[in-house]
Amino acid sequence: MRIVYLLLLNSLFSIAQIDYPKDNFRLPLDIPMQLSGNFGELRPNHFHAGFDFKTNQQEGLNVYAVADGYISRIKISNSGYGKALYITHKNGFTTVYGHLQKAVGIIQEKIVSIQYSEKSYEIEAFFKPDEILIKQGEIIAISGNTGGSEGPHLHFEIRENKTEKIVNPLFFGLDLKDTKPPIISSLMVYPVDKNSVVKQSHRPIAVNLSLQNDGTYLAEKISASGKIGFGISTSDFDDVSYNQNGTYKTVLFSNGKPIFKYEFDKMIFDEARYVNAFIDYERYKKSHQRVQKLFMKIPYNWSNIKENVNNGVLDIIPNFNGVQKIEVSDFFENITSISIPISYSPDVALVPEITKTTKYLIKANADANFEKDNFSAFFPSGTFYDDFYMNFNVKDDTLQLHDDTVPAHSNFTITIIDPKYSENERKKIFIASVYGSKLNYNSTKIVGSTFSCKSKTLGQFKLVQDTVAPKVVISKSIENKWITDKKSIVLKIFDDLSGIKSYNGYINDKWVLFEYESKLNRLTHIFDDNLLLEGSNKLKLIVIDNVGNSTIFETKFNRSQKK
Repeated sequence: MRIVYLLLLNSLFSIAQIDYPKDNFRLPLDIPMQLSGNFGELRPNHFHAGFDFKTNQQEGLNVYAVADGYISRIKISNSGYGKALYITHKNGFTTVYGHLQKAVGIIQEKIVSIQYSEKSYEIEAFFKPDEILIKQGEIIAISGNTGGSEGPHLHFEIRENKTEKIVNPLFFGLDLKDTKPPIISSLMVYPVDKNSVVKQSHRPIAVNLSLQNDGTYLAEKISASGKIGFGISTSDFDDVSYNQNGTYKTVLFSNGKPIFKYEFDKMIFDEARYVNAFIDYERYKKSHQRVQKLFMKIPYNWSNIKENVNNGVLDIIPNFNGVQKIEVSDFFENITSISIPISYSPDVALVPEITKTTKYLIKANADANFEKDNFSAFFPSGTFYDDFYMNFNVKDDTLQLHDDTVPAHSNFTITIIDPKYSENERKKIFIASVYGSKLNYNSTKIVGSTFSCKSKTLGQFKLVQDTVAPKVVISKSIENKWITDKKSIVLKIFDDLSGIKSYNGYINDKWVLFEYESKLNRLTHIFDDNLLLEGSNKLKLIVIDNVGNSTIFETKFNRSQKK
């Protein structure tokens, strides 16, 4: 009977496995594969959705199509993936190439054509299967550093066509040597409720770890009572990339049975922000240490959790005495484990929980609306992951909404009523997030004397008036100068308060394309001789900020069309 059961179990397991093609895809670069970021790695406000391929710390490498297919989507943005191409393949997957410097050939021609048609640098376009066909190994782009990239690299993803889920690229046989087990740098134990005690404390406790001869870790013995949970800091290294990346799978065992497990096999875009529930967010904001919690106080619907018994929470009751285990592994099944001896102790807590109660209680699964003076804040059910007491106060025309050590999963609404401004003055006003002396713009809706905005970050908010137009700077004047030898013109644009909303450039009164790198405040126009006149040419740039202040920059330059 046991043999039959095991055969049935193995059969069901094999059916559940997806047979990913192992030899369909080549690498998108022609240099050895090294990663600066891997699949599922923990990032600010999201799990990393693909691979970041190193490009030798430089731009300009050829980017190749990993398989036959067609360009199905192009998206150009001054944030996010910057310049990105999407290729759909016949094997049921789409590959994504991000932070590109530019596309090449007919792809680049199509991009520029759409940008001029829409008179916009930022575009998004979708294509049919017969429009832009691509062959495996064809050069499709040049690597770059556009969008939200913090250094030259190629962002690469593989997505399922039917579900649009992102799949770990290692399933497709990409050659990455990894013989190193993950590293566990810390173990935390958390009292889950007010009746829980860990080592005579109501607060989370760091536990000492001893490295054993066999490479495993043994935690110091934990005495506790009530409901507790575990958290770990962990990372992984492969043999060739020389930097730490994320791990693949972690399992918490109790009495030999898995009670909490997460695994980075696939990801759903809409779940990426659950990283803030997954980690000890307050600890991360205060110390920049990411502790991954292997339990949930209040369950959240993250599909990468594969095993969940009692939300990963252990109930330490009298006579409880045993060894728990945590296993951390990478994709290649290199494993590091911790054995954690736990015993029940009736000791009372000598270290109290730090909780400041206020009259503003947030319940994670209920709406909340708080008001004071002319300020109010509305939090829909599900805005937060846990219940907490909010610091809600108004002082010196500034709203204090707790602080950013508590993460929000979705938008909440801030409303400020202020009748003292005239209709014209209101057009220049927005709700700003306050970070010391820095003010960040929030898109603000104005109805009469009522101002409202949405935010996903707690902190301070106030009304700010912006009457200062953006600045346009050119490093070296070209006024009436001959610049025949120059291939491009570069300008910088700045706005100190509400930020840049739009920009439009014209040469001889015709709209021309300026590429915008917001992180560098840089606008670049590459000259097209077809748009230039022999001799004098007129350049005009109009820049508008988010409340409508505008600046017009004009100059003249000379070009010769003679070769």
